[in-house]
Amino acid sequence: MKPDDAAKGDAAISETLIESTQAFRGNFLDVRRDRVRLPDGKETGREYIVHPGAVMIVPILDKGQLLMERQFRHPMGRVMLEFPAGKLDPNESPLACAKRELLEETGYSAKEWAHAGVLHNAIAYSTEGIEIFFARGLTQGERKLDEGEFLDVVTHTTTELDALAANGELTDAKTLIGLLWLTRWQDGEWELAWKK
Repeated sequence: MKPDDAAKGDAAISETLIESTQAFRGNFLDVRRDRVRLPDGKETGREYIVHPGAVMIVPILDKGQLLMERQFRHPMGRVMLEFPAGKLDPNESPLACAKRELLEETGYSAKEWAHAGVLHNAIAYSTEGIEIFFARGLTQGERKLDEGEFLDVVTHTTTELDALAANGELTDAKTLIGLLWLTRWQDGEWELAWKK
């Protein structure tokens, strides 16, 4: 499909906002309830979460192992295996957030960084975009966990993570996307532009 054709096609399937109200505002979540006009002229409701944005880091140790976290996630009711991640603070750049989160959660800092792209993990009900970063040349320091934050730092190889994903033990969407990007980069299929 050509760009002009895609734009015309988008117009034929897009919704028009009529009214937006805040249904709930908590410490973290901002839930909206909107009224929209559908392409056929009918009206309906849409509910979604406005999210400040986040980052995820794929930290690569010198011997190729990956720095991971095991953290209890209340909505799931269990400990999940994940790459380090966290939400953006107001007026914080994604790279500054990635550096801060890596240090706070793992105690590591990195000499080189590469921005891979953005992941929209819940497009049906959230505006959240997770900026994916890769980090290497890691140096261990001291963790600075947020108050009330408890997690274990572990290491895994790509092969181990592939096996965990294949048998259904690794299910976190952002971590699976990070693993996909990592393996494509390792296979020379996707590029990463590293910067110091």
